[in-house]
Amino acid sequence: MKAESEVLPRVTPELDPGFRPMVLASRQFQEAARATGRSVTLDLAVERSPESVTRCQISLFPGDHPSSAGNFRLAERTLKFLLWARGGWRIWVAGSSFIGEQLRAYYRDTPTGGFDAALMGEKIYARPFEVRAVELGDLPAESERTQRLGGHWQGCRVGFDLGASDIKVAAVRDGTVLYSDEFRWDPRPQQDPQWHFEQIQAALRAAASHLPRVDTIGGSSAGVIVGNEVRVASLFRGVPDALFETRVRLLFREIQKSWGDVPFEVVNDGEVTALAGSMSLESPAVLGIAMGSSLAAGFVSREGNITPWLNELAFAPVDVRNDAPFDEWSGDRGCGVQFFSQQAVARLIPASGLPISSEWALPDRLLAVQTAMKEGDERAARIYRTLGVCLGYAAAQYREFYDFDHLLLLGRVTTGVGGDLLLEQARRVLALEFPEIGARLHMPDEKQKRHGQAMAAASLPASL
Repeated sequence: MKAESEVLPRVTPELDPGFRPMVLASRQFQEAARATGRSVTLDLAVERSPESVTRCQISLFPGDHPSSAGNFRLAERTLKFLLWARGGWRIWVAGSSFIGEQLRAYYRDTPTGGFDAALMGEKIYARPFEVRAVELGDLPAESERTQRLGGHWQGCRVGFDLGASDIKVAAVRDGTVLYSDEFRWDPRPQQDPQWHFEQIQAALRAAASHLPRVDTIGGSSAGVIVGNEVRVASLFRGVPDALFETRVRLLFREIQKSWGDVPFEVVNDGEVTALAGSMSLESPAVLGIAMGSSLAAGFVSREGNITPWLNELAFAPVDVRNDAPFDEWSGDRGCGVQFFSQQAVARLIPASGLPISSEWALPDRLLAVQTAMKEGDERAARIYRTLGVCLGYAAAQYREFYDFDHLLLLGRVTTGVGGDLLLEQARRVLALEFPEIGARLHMPDEKQKRHGQAMAAASLPASL
C-alpha cells in the first residue's frame, strides 16, 4: 500500500492530524496498480458456511514492480475488514499463491493474526481457522442468506440492551412504549457470572413492573450471539474460561427459564441498531452504528432483511498509519473502536486541553466532555469535530462493503449538541471527498439515541 504519509485526506481531523483513511489509501493504491497496465487481480472469499460466502476483488502491483511491496498490506487490511464485517473461518485466496502463503503465515505466526484466527475459528465458528490458496475456478461462489428480524409488537413485551457501561430496558404494550430507562453497570472486571445474572434480572424486573404481564422478552447485547448463546463478548471478559463455558454461554437461556420460558430472543446489538434505524426511517438499506462503550454495527438489506454477518466494525480497520491508535484487546492498530466510541473520546481529551483526569472511568470522562460541550467550550467542540471528520471517511469505506442508503448514528457518544457537530462534520467530508456516494446520515431524537435499541429489541420475539 502506498506510504501512509502520501495519502493525505482533504479534511484533516484537527486533534488527530496523523489520521490516514484506509478508504483513500486503498483507492489510490489500486488505481496506481491498474495504471501500470499489468495489475494483478486478487480474489478473496470468506466462508462462514457453504451457504454463506462473501467474495471480494482487489488490484495489486505486478511482482516485479517497486510498489509491489505494499501488496500484502492492502490484502491483509482488506481481509481484516472483511473478517470482522462478515465473519468466517475459512479464507480462500486466488490470483497470487505468494500472497496466499503470506496471509497463511500471518494468521499462523503473528499475535494480531493469531488473535483473529482464534476468535473466528474456535471461538465463534467452532472450526479450525484456515487459509487456502487456490486457482480462480476453485473459489466458492458468493452466497448470502438473509432473514427477517423484529417488527412484532403485539402483547406485553420487555426489551433490553446490554452495553459495557449500562443496561437499557423498555416496556412495550401493543407497540406503545410505556417505560424506558437505563441502569449503570461495570461488567468487564466482574469474575462471577452470578453478578451479571442478577444485574440483568434487576433491570428486567424494573421494566416488567410497568406491564400487567410479560409475554415476550427481546434483547440486544454487545458481542457475538448465536441462537441465544454467547460465543464471544467483552462484557464477560473478566469471567474465567471454565465459568464462561458452564455459565455464560447459556446465560440468556437461564434468564429465559427464570421468566417461565416466555418467547425470548437475543441478538447482537449491532443488528438491533440497524433494526431501530430501519423502523424509525421506515426504509430498508440501513447501516446502523452505535457509538457507545464500543462500536456496534448492524445492517438491514434492501429487502428489509438481516444477514448472518458479524458486523463487528469495532475491530475493522479504518486508519492505515503505522502508529495508529492501539486496541488493547486485539492488539491491532487503526480499528474503529478507537475512533467511534467512549474510548475515542477519552483518547482525544489530552490533545484537546480539557482538564479531565485519565483516572476517571470512561463514561465519566465522556460526560465531562459533553458537559463542556453544552457550556460552549471550544476544546470539547474540537473533539467532536475530530470524531466527525474521521467518521466521514469511515462512512465512505463502509459504503464500499455495505449497500446502504442511510447511515444511522446512535449511542451515548452522539448524545447532546456534540452529536450534531459530529454529524455536520461527517456530512461535510462526504460532500467534499465522496459526492458520488449519495448516502444520507441521520441521528434520531435523544430518547431514540439512548433507548432505541431496547425498544426495537422488544419486537424481536415473533410469537406469544
